[in-house]
Amino acid sequence: MEPDAGPQPVYALLSSPRASLDMTMYELEDATAESDLAADAARGVKVRVVLDQTLEASRNQAAYRYLTAHGVSVHWGPAGFHAVHEKAFVIDGATAVIMSMNLTIRYYSDTRDLVVVDPAPADVAAVEATFDADFAGGAGDAGAPPSPGADLIWSPGSEAAMVDLIKGAHRRVILESEEMSDSPVIDALAAAAQRGVDVTVVMTYDSEWSSAFSRLRDAGAHVRTYAASAPLYIHAKAIVIDGASAFVGSENLSFDSLNRDRELGLVTTQAGLVGGVASVLNADAAGATPYRG
Repeated sequence: MEPDAGPQPVYALLSSPRASLDMTMYELEDATAESDLAADAARGVKVRVVLDQTLEASRNQAAYRYLTAHGVSVHWGPAGFHAVHEKAFVIDGATAVIMSMNLTIRYYSDTRDLVVVDPAPADVAAVEATFDADFAGGAGDAGAPPSPGADLIWSPGSEAAMVDLIKGAHRRVILESEEMSDSPVIDALAAAAQRGVDVTVVMTYDSEWSSAFSRLRDAGAHVRTYAASAPLYIHAKAIVIDGASAFVGSENLSFDSLNRDRELGLVTTQAGLVGGVASVLNADAAGATPYRG
């Protein structure tokens, strides 16, 4: 959980591969992370990286140059996506690390983000297969359809899965997102609140989402926000359903993120993980202010 844990656990994972590391990253501006990848390559690890080129090429350019100069195979993400917004990597073909956080040092100290380590073989194989397709896709290809895995949610095409998660709630939904503009998701949250589900939305306030906030508040949801100047910025993309399942990933609740970007998230029923995510979201909700509109 970030910013609580700091980047050190991620750095340790980046330094751990023995044979291979494959990464897809929306923003990479972290000299330590880049040095870890270069050190992996220097000791014989096969390191491949896909970076976003459609929205973040200028910020990613320095990392692209540095990693290429240090033995890392770096490709720009397929240009057919609105953005390659995924933040994930696979270690030795055996462990997938699925994140909401970018590897960008300026965000670490004040940004709420979540990282999940997933050893499930079907998930790892799916993440690796999709990475291979995107890595090979080049600048003129939108990339191949992703492998589904056992419990993964991929974009493009994740809107229906996110709506189904919300529709499956019986008692409570609590979520964090950086963006809130996708009409089917907003409709599903409002409908859940209207049928008696305790719906809580925790976000950093932006006037761009005010109509969604008002709609949800009027439907009976609890909308709680942090000011843009607050010491905590909500960047996490997470949903807990009935305290029994949790989604963590890179998908924001916006049309582009769900339907046009390359994104990756995980749904888990592992009690310890669900409980940990719920605890963070509940604490953030307690620290936020009710949205008045």
